[in-house]
Amino acid sequence: MNDDAYWRIDLVDDVTTYVKFEGLNPAGSIKLKPALRMLQGLEETGALQPGGKVIESSSGNLGIALAMVCARLGYHFTCVVDPNTPKDSINLIKALGANIVLIEQPDANGGYLESRINYIKQQIHLDPSLAWTNQYASPDNPAAHEHQTARSIHTAHPDLNYLFVGAGTTGTLMGCGAYFKKRNLPVKVIGVDVFGSVTFGSEPAKRRIPGLGTSRRPEICDNDLVDDVIWVSETATISRCRWFAHQYGLPLGGSSGSVMAGIQQYAPNIPAGSKVVFISPDRGDKYIDTIYNDDWVQQHFGRHWDEAIIC
Repeated sequence: MNDDAYWRIDLVDDVTTYVKFEGLNPAGSIKLKPALRMLQGLEETGALQPGGKVIESSSGNLGIALAMVCARLGYHFTCVVDPNTPKDSINLIKALGANIVLIEQPDANGGYLESRINYIKQQIHLDPSLAWTNQYASPDNPAAHEHQTARSIHTAHPDLNYLFVGAGTTGTLMGCGAYFKKRNLPVKVIGVDVFGSVTFGSEPAKRRIPGLGTSRRPEICDNDLVDDVIWVSETATISRCRWFAHQYGLPLGGSSGSVMAGIQQYAPNIPAGSKVVFISPDRGDKYIDTIYNDDWVQQHFGRHWDEAIIC
């Protein structure tokens, strides 16, 4: 597992900024860590037996990671997705031998998360032998990042001042926050969310880019582990993803664009000379037909989407 790939970039004047690349992991994202940890947790409690059945809701990356690990360990995996899940992610999950269930009915907040979770609960009621990793509630999700992701960042950057982390399930954000808070280290952990997400109490709205935000607050989310939260628009996400690809020759996933937009928005609060690290959870190859596709962007955000970007 690759946990030490960093690249210095020019994002904010007079601030040293490093991006931590998680897309170099075998599963293509940061989600390999919690996938392994959560499955181990189910094995240790006896909830998952040899040859057993695993189920999870995912917008893509965790589904890929679980499909990969379940194939290796001999488990049967069902991934519950929605219309925002990238087609390439769905095809890869299928190629790894997993089953796909597509939920198309939005929940009360206009997203699909609650609908996906309700489906899983129904299936567990019908088949109690199903093992649900439940990335939204399992303490093994943030624990994976506390003991691996955050520790590796601290080791590589002991003089770190600010860590910016996108908030999806909030597993990475909570794990990193717990690591630095428990050790009383002088690192500000800043969460980045998107407009339309209810995770930190904002009003719900339709979102189109998977990876960040929820229509249902995750049980593992603890505001006390975060020093501040920033909200950005999906147009800002697209803009920063494209900027990075053109500037550095590497397409990143949507959540990376959101976090870069968040750093630039937060820049007035960052003292000159500070060191910043942000986590890039995945590569951009799964988003070529969306974030990096002019037709898709104009269809959903208008022809002049980049003229009035709100961070």
